[in-house]
Amino acid sequence: MHNSATIQQIVECLEMLTPILQKQVLDFTLELSDEMQEGASIHEFLKFSGSIPSEELDQMKKAIEEGCEQVYASEW
Repeated sequence: MHNSATIQQIVECLEMLTPILQKQVLDFTLELSDEMQEGASIHEFLKFSGSIPSEELDQMKKAIEEGCEQVYASEW
C-alpha cells in the first residue's frame, strides 16, 4: 500500500535538493528497502522510539534547520 500524496510530497522535496543530496536520499532509500526485504518489521524500528534524549533531538532539529533548509538558486 502506498500513499500517493506522501509520494508526491517526497518527489517535490527531492526536486529541491542538489544532485548530490538526491543521490544520498536514493542510497538511504535503497538501504531501507534492503532491510525491509531482509525481514525487518516496523516493530523492530519502534523499539527505538523515545530512545534519543530530547536535548539531542533539539540539537538535531537545530542543525537541520540551519544547514538543510536552504535553497541555492544558482544550483537549479
